[in-house]
Amino acid sequence: MILTYCYRIKPTPEQADKIDHWLELLRRHWNYALGQRLGYLRQTRSQVDRCSLVSESIGEIPESVNYYTQQAALKETKILFPEYKEIYSEVQQINLQRLDKAWKKWRVPDKKGKRGGRPRFKKVGQLRSFEFSRVNHPKATIKFDGKNLITTRLGIIPVIVHRPIPEGFELKTASIVKKADGYYVCLTAKDEVVPEPLPLDKIKSAVGIDVGLKEFLTTSEGETVPIQQTYRKAQNHLARQQRRLKNKQQGSKNYQKQQNKIALIHQKIQRQRKDFQYKIANWLTRCYDLIAVEDLNIKGLARTIPPLVPPFQRGVRGDDAAWGQFITIIEAVAVKCGVRVVKVNPHGTSQDCSGCGTKVPKTLSVRTHECPKCGLVMDRDENAAINILNRALEELQVVGLIISACGGMAR
Repeated sequence: MILTYCYRIKPTPEQADKIDHWLELLRRHWNYALGQRLGYLRQTRSQVDRCSLVSESIGEIPESVNYYTQQAALKETKILFPEYKEIYSEVQQINLQRLDKAWKKWRVPDKKGKRGGRPRFKKVGQLRSFEFSRVNHPKATIKFDGKNLITTRLGIIPVIVHRPIPEGFELKTASIVKKADGYYVCLTAKDEVVPEPLPLDKIKSAVGIDVGLKEFLTTSEGETVPIQQTYRKAQNHLARQQRRLKNKQQGSKNYQKQQNKIALIHQKIQRQRKDFQYKIANWLTRCYDLIAVEDLNIKGLARTIPPLVPPFQRGVRGDDAAWGQFITIIEAVAVKCGVRVVKVNPHGTSQDCSGCGTKVPKTLSVRTHECPKCGLVMDRDENAAINILNRALEELQVVGLIISACGGMAR
């Protein structure tokens, strides 16, 4: 099992300047390496005897550009630009590995035939982290003694350890990240012991979850969690700060200060949303042995909602609900607790009757499920949550569990 712990660090002004300088040099190196790859792709995108004489110049066929050729060129880079000698070689290599990973996601489709977007050139300040591949290793360039980060070129940096790393975990990597409110270190710890999910014959409680637009989630037992709307509550304040940014001269110190104010607002929104979702995830994993959720296509849902929609629907387009992040958090928390999380097909969960299975078509504005066949009347989201739980139990073929029409569970 691999866990990541993020701690705040307190570098001196000299250390902070050096971190910022390293980030700027790595950003330039990223842009140069990306330009090399795009240039090679542009020159070799068609065969020599088929390219256009008007729009393409014919010259010598360039050598292949990949991670290994760019890594081998690091020695020449340090000779031409002595500033790069200050940065550890492994930090520069990991910077190239990140670019190579982004490049392959763009060029090579995955199993489903989908590809990521083209890697972009980074503006000043957009590269905000660098990584060390080893921690507390005899040959590692960075060490962590429980209170300080120790490096030969950055010096000793105090760490605010608000949560200790569990015993038995071995530190693997470390990343120094620059955020709006300061600098952080993300330590990756690994333990060979992985909690096994609860056996099917020992599952005593299960719940289905339907995330929605009116309520953040509704369980198969009828419990609801109201949506927090963190972004929408801070929208007016954020708009005022962005209008002030528009009136300042781009690139000036006041412009940078205002940019940082806006970044702090976004950071607060992000932390409030994530804290809320972790609390809900911990509550669910404490109460239930099996959690059933929908395997949603969040991007597809956001595209289907037009810009001018009722206020309670705008949360999807603005990512205010963050359904995808919440499901990821549930899976991460459940793994540590040994709780099973099952994703089911979301098709028809809101239309099908949980009592008799009859399809009852209804629009999004209809919030009550009324079955004309069996007479079942309940909240639309609760009906969907029960359908989600039923599908999960059918997939797992759990024997001996009976779901009542009200969402309860018994032997």
